[in-house]
Amino acid sequence: MSTRPGQPPPASPLFLREAEIRRGIELLFFGHAQLMGSGDALLERSKLGRAHHRALYFIARSPGLPVGDLMALLGVTKQSLGRVLGELEERGFVQREQGRQDRRQVLLRLTASGEALETELFAAFRTRMIEAYNEAGPGAVGGFWTVLEKLLPEDALERARALTRDDR
Repeated sequence: MSTRPGQPPPASPLFLREAEIRRGIELLFFGHAQLMGSGDALLERSKLGRAHHRALYFIARSPGLPVGDLMALLGVTKQSLGRVLGELEERGFVQREQGRQDRRQVLLRLTASGEALETELFAAFRTRMIEAYNEAGPGAVGGFWTVLEKLLPEDALERARALTRDDR
């Protein structure tokens, strides 16, 4: 099977061999690094890091997100998240609210400046994803999503699906 210049080689029919598995893992590492790097200059100008970006992203996806849910989405400890949220709140990007049904619950929302920053960060990511999706085509995009979903444990998959349901 030949490929066009600049096109990746097709997967081997023996796609479960070590070489194919290692290629997938390596591409995940490299792809993730490149995608995350597309927002680094903006984060640096804002004196924030990738942990701040992840928090901003998920709060933007679910305004009124309980702190416990954000901990689960990010897979971090309360202490680690507390530092990040404290910095975002001090900088005026995030605000905390008391839960309506449960007064002990802390809900998170982006402020107007937090929304503006997250929108700018998303624009950099969107550009990279659109380019990659256009090159790969719709069938490959669906396959990519399927592979990534199959990597997730059921609880994480359900959280990811809940975010997608919010888009409809």
